[in-house]
Amino acid sequence: MGSRTGSTTTIELQSFANSPRTPSPEREVEDGNGHEMASLPPVDGGKDAWLFLAACFMIEALVWGFGYSFGVFQAYYSSNPPFAGESNIAVVGTCAMGIMYLDTPIVMYLHRRFPKQARHSTIIGLLIMCLALALSSFSTTVTHLIITQGIFYAIGGSIAYSSCIVYIEEWFVSRRGLAFGIMWSATGLAGVVLPLLLEWLLSVKGYQTTLRIFAVVVFALTAPLSWFIKPRLPVAQASHAKPFSLGFVVQRPFMLYQLFNVLEAVGFFLPGIYLPSYARAVLGAKPFPSVVAMMLVNVASVFGCVAMGSLIDKMEVTMCLLVSAVGATLGTFLFWGFSVNLPVLYVFCVVYGLFAGSYTSAWPGVMKEITKNYSVEQSDGGSGSGSGSGSGKFADPSMVFAFLAMGRGVGNIVSGPLSEALLKEMPWKDQAFGGYGSGYGGLIAFTGATAFFSGGSYLWKKLGWL
Repeated sequence: MGSRTGSTTTIELQSFANSPRTPSPEREVEDGNGHEMASLPPVDGGKDAWLFLAACFMIEALVWGFGYSFGVFQAYYSSNPPFAGESNIAVVGTCAMGIMYLDTPIVMYLHRRFPKQARHSTIIGLLIMCLALALSSFSTTVTHLIITQGIFYAIGGSIAYSSCIVYIEEWFVSRRGLAFGIMWSATGLAGVVLPLLLEWLLSVKGYQTTLRIFAVVVFALTAPLSWFIKPRLPVAQASHAKPFSLGFVVQRPFMLYQLFNVLEAVGFFLPGIYLPSYARAVLGAKPFPSVVAMMLVNVASVFGCVAMGSLIDKMEVTMCLLVSAVGATLGTFLFWGFSVNLPVLYVFCVVYGLFAGSYTSAWPGVMKEITKNYSVEQSDGGSGSGSGSGSGKFADPSMVFAFLAMGRGVGNIVSGPLSEALLKEMPWKDQAFGGYGSGYGGLIAFTGATAFFSGGSYLWKKLGWL
């Protein structure tokens, strides 16, 4: 018989391999010959956990923050040689954001399938991403930009980011939602700082030097931090990870969550595209006050993400999604719809950032719900093992995240052409009050409607469908 320490370690490692994972705070680990090795660091706190989260925060800020700041580059490319007057400049940003969302299931699958090799994914992804930025500085056509600043940047960014999602499940358990919320709040913070920095660099140095400087700075800041983005539990010595099932993707609970997730994403990105132009064209704002609108959305989303992350650790997931949906809906219909001056528009920006900006911070609750329910169904329908381990099938929370991210990517891509269609006919122009009669009325109404329906999971939960 093994010692008590060896027994508890075996249980912990098995719970890591078979979702849901609930690792103990600190255990002694033994190798295959029974020799005691270093103890595992604690979960939900301690130096190692917080260093891991700090590193993830920086990766999140620079990988996603740069993508969300593409509007600055788009404005520069559209008005300066050699890209001025060229079409498809917006495709660069669409590729960067869309691919980072859409390729997440593939990247996550490879990460889980080859855990030993994936240990180095962060530094490999950063190298690809920074090389793509450096190469984009030599671009002379929009096609070059699409390939480098769009496609290759997105591939490198998603590879670099994948370990943050996979390993956070090991480092945080009871405070997992808060950890996700803190990490995801970095995008909002970067959305305030990076556009101002990039706009200044572009005006002073031009796009070539700006891209080279940013590539060097990103690598210098993140490469040392990649050391801290590591698994808490030792990587299994097997040649590949324990197989998991993707069957949850076609089951009703996940499909309903995904439906409302896509609906929210289709409308969520519209204010980010049009708020500055709305402030200038409708309210007569000058360039800087127009940019302040998006800055307020990003600042508010920092606090919204952290707050929602804390709530999801304590409240039922559909209730958290409902809070986000109700706040975003009321903010859109009341404050953007009736905005007749900048102060009212700024109120909308704060409300929208707090509530709509925090929607994805409820994803840890969805991940927990799907993995728990799928594990129970596998156990009930399996051979009676009680854990599903006999069939080797479980829903990996990282893969649940991956498909939620893919759904958000679909919404991101659809929102671009859809917004153009909503503005094309200028519905309700001069026929309604405030923003509704500005020509942006259809856009405002659609954004509010998608925010409203994004909370639909609460209703289906009450009806027993979730």
